[in-house]
Amino acid sequence: MKTKLALALLALLFWFLLPEAAKADGIIVPEPPICEPGPCPPVPFPMAQLEIRYHHVEVTIADQIALTRVDQVFYNPNDWTVEGTYIFPIPADAAITDFTLWVDGEPVQGEVLSAEEARRAYEQIVRDLQDPALLEYADRGAVRARLFPIPPGGERRIQLEYSQALTAENGLVRYVYPLNTEKFSAQMLEEVTISVDLRTNQPIRAVYSPSHAIAVSRAGDFHVTAGYEASNVRPDTDFALYYSIGESEALHLLTYRDPADPSDPDGFFLLMLAPHPRAESQPQPKDLFIVLDRSGSMEGEKFLQAQQALKYILAHLNPQDRFNIITFSTGISMYARNLRPAEEGNEAAAWVDRQSAVGNTDINRALLEAAAMTQPGHPAYLIFLTDGLPTEGVLQSEQIITNFDQAAPENLRLFAFGVGYDVDTYLLDSLAQAHHGGSEYILPGQPLDEAVSAFYAKISTPVLTDLQLDFGEIPVYDIYPNPLPDLFAGSQIVVTGRYRGSGTTDITLSGLVNGQTQTFTFPDQIFITAAQEANNPLYAAIPRIWATRKIGYLLNQIRLQSPQQELIDQIVRLSIRYGIVTPY
Repeated sequence: MKTKLALALLALLFWFLLPEAAKADGIIVPEPPICEPGPCPPVPFPMAQLEIRYHHVEVTIADQIALTRVDQVFYNPNDWTVEGTYIFPIPADAAITDFTLWVDGEPVQGEVLSAEEARRAYEQIVRDLQDPALLEYADRGAVRARLFPIPPGGERRIQLEYSQALTAENGLVRYVYPLNTEKFSAQMLEEVTISVDLRTNQPIRAVYSPSHAIAVSRAGDFHVTAGYEASNVRPDTDFALYYSIGESEALHLLTYRDPADPSDPDGFFLLMLAPHPRAESQPQPKDLFIVLDRSGSMEGEKFLQAQQALKYILAHLNPQDRFNIITFSTGISMYARNLRPAEEGNEAAAWVDRQSAVGNTDINRALLEAAAMTQPGHPAYLIFLTDGLPTEGVLQSEQIITNFDQAAPENLRLFAFGVGYDVDTYLLDSLAQAHHGGSEYILPGQPLDEAVSAFYAKISTPVLTDLQLDFGEIPVYDIYPNPLPDLFAGSQIVVTGRYRGSGTTDITLSGLVNGQTQTFTFPDQIFITAAQEANNPLYAAIPRIWATRKIGYLLNQIRLQSPQQELIDQIVRLSIRYGIVTPY
């Protein structure tokens, strides 16, 4: 008996100390291999990890009750059978109301451990294995179940389902899934997906994950889906999703100070802005200019897709919008001499179908024609599509930028789409940055019409333009994005920055609505001190989010200007401190 126990402990100890030791988001603690009949392998056992084929998580949230379904497949690459105990750490703030565990489709009896019971289980494993890693979860409860033996080359599918009540604080609801236990696996996971279906009885405002890059899709005011997907990765951070609900404009502030870094006492903040949920029913009228390259290089599939994109935009104008279309090659053609009402969309679509691609590329003249047509009073947007360099008229990029800067009114926003490899990225990026817009590049083979249509769907309904934020008595700096973009219906803006000092202040958001200044005040926003910081590991992601934004800004400055050593040094310092890969 003593020999068997010693053998078991040696096996478990070796398993934990191996760099290949694997645990999943549910942690598997194996027992000595089943090697009867026949001799056991020599001690210590060469226990390669159980490989994880995939890890899928489906979350359904209905009025702050979250149902989480976990689906994993484990593979045994060893020459012997492996069995053990499956432990799933429950999120620290979760109140589990029910759970079900299946193994290969069959229900398995398990037990829910309280935080105290789980702590004793973790501590026992630590004492046996001399590995303190599990103590990270000592303040959490757990689900525990016996794992059926997995034969050599065999698989086990484990499915776990549990529900929990989510709490709201100042209108902001947080959901957390314990994904960070995957960091114990030395092997990359083949596939990780998390999908969230969110439904509420109040309008959903901001939806954001500070931990992972998610795609968000809105099916209406009360229904949002979000998803994260990756392959060949080793997750090391819990998945966190924040969302807000309510009937008014939303502003949510998260702040963090790093207590472990006395050399940098300033704090970091992340601010989420979302418009009024009924904003879409009262859209601001906008003026839209579409400037399309129809030079010879656009001939073929590119031009056909551009025509499809233009027709999509024309079919989705708001009733009070005005528009015009300018196509350019060696010369320019305009649908009309001035802005036309949205009801002419069908006529304009027929005009677009009659255009063809031929000639050179006079970018300067086309942009100046659009600027000259822009009228003050409400938002104006210029969508610029081109696949090449200027070959007609003004050829120097710097001169084109200067000419447009002098001609364009302040209310004109420019969004550029570059198609193919021969685009003047310096020209497009400079124009977009100077005029509160953005630039996007479509590689050969990628669908241009889908990219343009998806972009227009986002900016079709402006709610607040020329945004300004006032943080009251709290000094703030290094705010990104800079300048702030316009706020559109169904969208949100995430702002990051640094702050000095601490305390409670009112944050004021101002902007233009139909040419008139409108102000929103959000009182009693708290900027914490280091002493107030509760070391929330989710908030600890805020500094890296800020650093990523700043590095992106600095890289853009280098791309638009000649490389300056001061900018490069800043990028290197930030990349080393926050572990962000850059070209430098």
